[in-house]
Amino acid sequence: MDSCCATLKANALPVKVGGGLRNQSNGFWGERIKSRDSNTQLFKSVKSERKIKSGVVHSILTSPDINQDNATFQAPLFETQKADPKNVASIILGGGAGTRLFPLTSRRAKPAVPIGGCYRLIDIPMSNCINSSIKKIFILTQFNSFSLNRHLARTYNFGDGMNFGDGFVEVLAATQTPGEAGKKWFQGTADAVRQFIWVFEDAKNKNVEHIVILSGDHLYRMNYLDFVQKHIDTNADITVSCIPMDETRASDYGLMKIDRSGRIVQFAEKPKGIDLEAMQVDTRVLGLSELDAMKNPYIASMGVYVFRTDVLLRLLRFSYPSSNDFGSEIIPAAVRDHNVQAYLFNDYWEDIGTVKSFFDANLALTEQPPKFEFNDPKTPFYTSPRFLPPTKVEKCRIMDAIISHGCFLRECSVQHSIVGVRSRLEYGAELKDTMMMGADYYQTEEEIASLLANGKVPVGVGENTKIWNCIIDKNAKIGRNVVITNGDGVEEAERPEDGFYIRSGITVVLKNATIKDGTII
Repeated sequence: MDSCCATLKANALPVKVGGGLRNQSNGFWGERIKSRDSNTQLFKSVKSERKIKSGVVHSILTSPDINQDNATFQAPLFETQKADPKNVASIILGGGAGTRLFPLTSRRAKPAVPIGGCYRLIDIPMSNCINSSIKKIFILTQFNSFSLNRHLARTYNFGDGMNFGDGFVEVLAATQTPGEAGKKWFQGTADAVRQFIWVFEDAKNKNVEHIVILSGDHLYRMNYLDFVQKHIDTNADITVSCIPMDETRASDYGLMKIDRSGRIVQFAEKPKGIDLEAMQVDTRVLGLSELDAMKNPYIASMGVYVFRTDVLLRLLRFSYPSSNDFGSEIIPAAVRDHNVQAYLFNDYWEDIGTVKSFFDANLALTEQPPKFEFNDPKTPFYTSPRFLPPTKVEKCRIMDAIISHGCFLRECSVQHSIVGVRSRLEYGAELKDTMMMGADYYQTEEEIASLLANGKVPVGVGENTKIWNCIIDKNAKIGRNVVITNGDGVEEAERPEDGFYIRSGITVVLKNATIKDGTII
């Protein structure tokens, strides 16, 4: 009986990266190995060869009925697990008191702060979840949550389960429960999740294998399933989304060091001084050019995480039951004995944590070309449907601006500014480098005329008023011949009795405030 040998040749040589498979040509981030049918395939079928070569797999043909010269074998297929949105839930953290965003957070939670003319910050992670097909969403709230809860109820209603399957949006508000621990409010990001740990262990969430932890005050567009897929591919317990960061802002973020496989080996939350310098790395490992690596010598955490569900529950309940924060406590501790991976997010991202960053991020939307824009037909951003009429513009000069719907502009000038919904700008008004949030309601022409006749100020900006470098909160009433330019260059001021604050040189007109005719700020 004759015999011959058939050889199975590999399509790519896999190497192990943090427990997952990676193409050897890129040992850090890597790419999933692709085949013609888009599935991960490690081996191809090949034709038989008569000579035996060392270092390869061989099979002996012993049947006389087989044409040995043309024999072909189908190699076994090994598929990487695909991220399934049905097995993923997200937790959006509503944030703390928002002191750095005050006075914008004096009557609302951080995620409820308006942005971009018609959106709110919570719309960013919510829309990213929906566009990533993740429809199991929890939102943890504590401070000033009334307007946030109202917006969520109006905008994100997944019905009774008939139309969206097992999708839901559940608001988990801080509350007191029996026991000594239950009498405390949320002590931090990790404690907020821990206090509702029983929810995530609930029967309807038993099939949730991965939990994405998100912040409610960031501006970015991201496909979370790509994030989860990297988490699965590397067999990670925790994956942290990160970006390269320059030295001027590095101390405001959690910083990390990674090995060549992408595994985090050191994590420091908002280090200062010598500790900050110690966290410098060669960011060329992220794929940056030498010049960009010199400008951005740090790897910063975005505060966006993926946990394996069992790992998250174990860390919160048993490993670190007294740790209250993910960034400063849970993640640095878990790095020592868990597979904590880094995921490079190489796109626009901004932390809207201060009045200055909020102001700059808004005005950047008006630039050409913008670094970020809400307009993308494939991944739209959702917000509350208001059913407002189109904006009416009469003989106005508008340059590099965003004008939201339902506005009335009469012979005014708008430059490098955002004008929010239902805004009213009267004759001769001038807006420059200004973020105007708009109004929650309309006033009729009769109401406006009556207010003016009685020496009062209607909602909006009055005639011949000049406003530069300013944030105008909702429902503000700014009279005629007002000048708001901060001509003296004041950096910080608190004048709530006069209806405004100054933060980082930016004048902030308070919500529902009245600035009387002829006022100069």
